[in-house]
Amino acid sequence: MTARQKVLKSIYPIFTLLNRLLNRNTRVIVNKKNIQPVESLYDLSIVLIDGSRMALKDLKGKKIMLVNTASDCGYTGQYVELQNLYKQYKEKLVIIGFPANDFKQQEKQNDAEIENFCTYHYGVSFPLAAKSVVIRSPEQNEVYKWLTDKNKNGWNQHQPSWNFSKYLINEHGILTQYFDPAVSPMSDEVVNSIRN
Repeated sequence: MTARQKVLKSIYPIFTLLNRLLNRNTRVIVNKKNIQPVESLYDLSIVLIDGSRMALKDLKGKKIMLVNTASDCGYTGQYVELQNLYKQYKEKLVIIGFPANDFKQQEKQNDAEIENFCTYHYGVSFPLAAKSVVIRSPEQNEVYKWLTDKNKNGWNQHQPSWNFSKYLINEHGILTQYFDPAVSPMSDEVVNSIRN
């Protein structure tokens, strides 16, 4: 862990509290009308950080939280909360991290380094995708194309506003919520969405 990463880890609670107080990166968008997707998320698959492939159709019946992550971000401390959430609701929830270098070059490491960083320093056991692009561009990951295009997911156009933006899909493959980075994975908003 670099000196910067140690500092970011130690100030994460203050950083998050400050953003919440200033109402920055706290947006929650909800699919209130339960709009169905135009294209099925279950038709897609993910290349994982170890090079294997995960078919999303295998996750039918579980909620899925997709989070774009980075190792050198003020929100990197959310790995702990994501891991706690994953452990607590493992029977009904799958969390998948998508390492990306899209915001201020905060994920410069390669896949092996990212995997080592996440498991050794944060105890991450939920699946991590191979490093990819999550913002709109020709290289955008197919899953994030689905998440940010209403012609695919049925209603949402909002792309990640920063690292640790969270998208929640229900047991039937419907995108139900988007949570901005300052919304803690252990917040009432997130936990209640998983319980219901």
